[in-house]
Amino acid sequence: MKIYSSKNIARKKLDRLFSRPEINSEKFSKIVKPVVEDVKRGGLKSALKYARKFDQFTGQKILVSKKEIDLAENNIDRDTINAFKLAAKNIEKFHGEQNPLNYKIETMPGVICSREFRAIENVGLYVPGGTAVLPSTLLMLAIPARLAGCKRVVALSPTSKNIDPLVLYAAKICGVDEFYKIGGSQGIALMAYGDKSVKKVDKIFGPGNQFVTSAKNLVSTDPDGCAIDMPAGPSELLIIADDSASSSFIAADLLSQAEHGKDSQVILITTSAKLSKEVNRSIELQTKYLPRNDFIQGALKNSFTLIVNSIDEAVDMSNNYAPEHLILNIKNPERYKKRIINAGSVFLGKYSAESIGDYASGTNHSLPTYGYARTFGGISVESFMKTITFQEIRREGLKRIAPAVIKMAETEKLEAHANAVKVRLNYER
Repeated sequence: MKIYSSKNIARKKLDRLFSRPEINSEKFSKIVKPVVEDVKRGGLKSALKYARKFDQFTGQKILVSKKEIDLAENNIDRDTINAFKLAAKNIEKFHGEQNPLNYKIETMPGVICSREFRAIENVGLYVPGGTAVLPSTLLMLAIPARLAGCKRVVALSPTSKNIDPLVLYAAKICGVDEFYKIGGSQGIALMAYGDKSVKKVDKIFGPGNQFVTSAKNLVSTDPDGCAIDMPAGPSELLIIADDSASSSFIAADLLSQAEHGKDSQVILITTSAKLSKEVNRSIELQTKYLPRNDFIQGALKNSFTLIVNSIDEAVDMSNNYAPEHLILNIKNPERYKKRIINAGSVFLGKYSAESIGDYASGTNHSLPTYGYARTFGGISVESFMKTITFQEIRREGLKRIAPAVIKMAETEKLEAHANAVKVRLNYER
C-alpha cells in the first residue's frame, strides 16, 4: 500500500485519500429499475425470467423444500457443523441481551404515557451467493429476527440450481423454513412486492452487490415496496496501530477485508514509520498464499497507510471517516474506547482479529458502510422491531393539560385541534 505522512500532505490530498471508491448509483439504477418494475407487474413469472437470465437458474420452483433443508446437514463435515453451532450459540447469547424494555410513565397526574416494542411481522433476509457464499450472514440476520419475535422470516439467495448446503444448514439451526432460490434485483423485487405465490415482506435485510443495493434502495422509496435495513456500500476496515503492533497481524487483518471485493477499502493509520514498511512487506508475503488475489489487488488500489503524530490524531481521523470496522491495535486500547464516536464495530487489542467478529464472537457483522456509521448502527434485535406509543388521558389529566393544548393549537391556528379538547371539557357525564 502507498505510504503517506500527515506532516507533509495537503488537506485536499488527505481528503481525497479518505474518499471511498466511487459508486455509480445512477448507472446501476438504470439497469435495475426496469427489472424491479417488471417484477412488480409480473410477480414470480417475471422474477424467474431474470433468474434464468442473470443466474442461469434451471429449476421450475424457487421454494426450497423442507426435505432439502433437513438433508443439507448430511453434506457437511462434523467440524464445520460444530463451528457453526458455536457461532450460533455466541450470536444468540450476545443478541439475547438486546431485547428492549417497555415502559410506562405518568407525565403529570392523570396523563399516562407508555412505549412498547412490537416485532416486524414479515422480514426477508438476503444471503449473498456470488463470488463468495456467506452462510454466516444468515446466522447474523435470522437469530436476532427470531429473538425479536418476527412472525415470518424468509430467506433468499441466488443460485443456478441448488442452495449451498451450509446456507441451508444455517437456515435449519436458525429455524428458517421459508427459503427461496432467487437473488439479485429480481429477488429483492419479488420479496418487496410479492404475488399470489410469494407473500411480500415488510422489511429486507442483508448485504449484496451493487445490483442488490440499487434494488433495495428503489423498493424502499416505493410506497408499494418495503423498508430496508440500511444503505450499504463496499466492505471497509481501518486499523490504528502503534509501535507495539505486529506487522503480520495488521497485514492479515487488512487482507481479510481486501479479499471481499475490488471496491473494498482498507486503511492503516500508524504512529510508526517502521511498522508501515514492515506491514507492506508482510502484505506482499501473505498475498502469495491467498486464492482471491485478484480481488485483493483491486482493493489495495483504493487503500493506503498514513503516518501520524499521535494516536489522538488517528482517532480523530477515524471518527471523521466513520469506518465499518475499526481495529485499535495499540497499547491500552480501553483508554480510547470512549473517544470512538463513529464506527460500525470496534476490535480492541492485538488479538482481536476482525474476522472473529465476522463469524463467531457474537456481535453482528451486518454493519453500516460508506460513512453511514455516523448515523446508523449495526443490525440488532431492535432492527427487527418497531415501537408504538400509547397514552391514556383521564378526566383529572384532561383538566390539567387542556389549557396548554388549547393555547398551543390556537397559536398554530388549528382550531379543530383545540376544539377536540374543548368538547371533552364541556362533556357532562
